[in-house]
Amino acid sequence: MRFIPTIGLEVHVQLKTQSKIFCGCPNVFGGDPNTQVCPVCLGYPGTLPNVNEDAIRLTVLTGLMIGSQINPYSKFDRKNYFYPDMPKNYQISQYDKPLCLGGSVEIEIGGRRKKVAITRIHLEEDVGKSMHFSGSSGVDFNRAGAPLMEIVTEPDLASPEEAQAFLLALRQILLYGEVSDCNLEQGNLRCDVNCSVRPEGQAELGTKIEIKNMNTFKGVFHALQYELARQEKVLRAAGAIRQETRRWDDEAGVTEAMRSKEYAHDYRYFPEPDLMPVVLPAETIERWRATLPELPARRRERLVRDYGLPEYDAGVLVADKAVADFFEETARQADNPKAASNWMMTEVLRSLAEKRVELKDARLTPGALASLIRLVDQKVLNVPTAREVFNELFDKGGDPADIVRQKGLAQVSDAGALEALADEALAENPGPAADYRAGKKPALQFLVGQVMKKSRGKANPRMVQDLLQRKLGGA
Repeated sequence: MRFIPTIGLEVHVQLKTQSKIFCGCPNVFGGDPNTQVCPVCLGYPGTLPNVNEDAIRLTVLTGLMIGSQINPYSKFDRKNYFYPDMPKNYQISQYDKPLCLGGSVEIEIGGRRKKVAITRIHLEEDVGKSMHFSGSSGVDFNRAGAPLMEIVTEPDLASPEEAQAFLLALRQILLYGEVSDCNLEQGNLRCDVNCSVRPEGQAELGTKIEIKNMNTFKGVFHALQYELARQEKVLRAAGAIRQETRRWDDEAGVTEAMRSKEYAHDYRYFPEPDLMPVVLPAETIERWRATLPELPARRRERLVRDYGLPEYDAGVLVADKAVADFFEETARQADNPKAASNWMMTEVLRSLAEKRVELKDARLTPGALASLIRLVDQKVLNVPTAREVFNELFDKGGDPADIVRQKGLAQVSDAGALEALADEALAENPGPAADYRAGKKPALQFLVGQVMKKSRGKANPRMVQDLLQRKLGGA
């Protein structure tokens, strides 16, 4: 019997605002525990919240980017529960009238595209962070009150691969809209996973299991792989799945039961009495709509259409907005889009990964990379030497032409000089020369390498190859 998985996600996104959602405390990561707090976010009696308009704007902007319906009238509610990281013993959230309803995010799996429907997007305050030590526990409330957007999907995902693809696509959209930094290490993006399995042919969904507080995409993938297999194993043994909340133990590679969840929680929601409803005039929504960025999918299509790039290249570049921006400026100045794409996808991305830096922190500029590409196109530099110049540009910055001049790196294209080097290489390597004349074509590349070595990498390799072929009497 085949079992069908069903997956839905509740994605929590910390918004990129300067201050918290209901007070003026800074909304920044780090700082000593409990230093970015005030009576409002600590829930002192008598304090009153004041909503951060920018948090509302960023939530609405997200809804507009994914095609949600924006509610002109929404309100905040109190979600009542007791937990140590919630200083007020209730969370200000949204219940029956959220800011955004509906929408979808398109994913691509194995060349197949699929739209994942969104149920709602609502805005709430984040909670503190529990800290556990060997003999004690504590709570850091610096995060409490940070603006948190929750994006809830329909149960449209059917595999761990689709769940991971959805999170990657959503993160890309949020980064393009500058809604959140989406830094997983800083907890900017976390999610709860709801999943079940049912026998093929059964219309009713299986018993839902919730996996809480996932903070890596790889973790979501592996947790789903394990949990779906666990549920299927139970059902194949004629067992029953009990509705519960589980946690993912990344080191052990298993999910573990946290608490039973036989019935839905009764949070006793009621309207937040200290905050007015959020009323959004149509002109405000349209003003925000006018600021929408070009989204990744559309940008990918444009790079293919306007720059003549292969779809693969465009997909790699668009995956990171900063990389795509850098590419477009480089291509514009170099007037060679394919070369700009090649340098971005090889040398730039390699250097970023090896040195573990972001593009904004590198010394390389689009203008410098464009100048380097022009030097190669003009045959002033060969590619190996250009890579040497690139490494210096990435680490120290500067002008490629100045580096070439100061270090004497210009490509040698003088026929007389190259002929002398070729004669030396042939005289010193009679064996490979005879091999080439006998039909062993790879021997030519060895001889080209010898000439390049003698020129300290500055010879024009195309000219060297043509020259050696002429001297060896082959084509």
